[in-house]
Amino acid sequence: MKRFIGMVVALIGIATLVFGIIFIIQSNTGKQTVADEVKPIALSDVNPKYDAVSASQTQLMAAEEPKIQAGQAQPSAMYNYLSAQRALLGLAKANIGLTGFVMMSGTVDIILGIALILMGMTLFMKQTA
Repeated sequence: MKRFIGMVVALIGIATLVFGIIFIIQSNTGKQTVADEVKPIALSDVNPKYDAVSASQTQLMAAEEPKIQAGQAQPSAMYNYLSAQRALLGLAKANIGLTGFVMMSGTVDIILGIALILMGMTLFMKQTA
């Protein structure tokens, strides 16, 4: 019975290891896709750019929003531009974070897979008394 459990644990470890490798490959592909989409901006510059746009948009919003809400004015072109840029940079920022999470999950899966494989092999090789 221990040998059967050992085989099952080792197989689960192999599956976990394969998923970890797939996650890491997908993470790198996703990160490259995000980098291509925000091409003029480097990935390391997305957070500072988002913060700058967010501050500018917040200032403009404080000035224009009361009139917009009251129906007295339409949003200016700059307000619309900054709002769109803030939203798109926020999405890029979220996608960068997601690729980092997938990379971390892949690393954890690989470590877990190796541990399960070793545990399964240990159970499989263990002599029954």
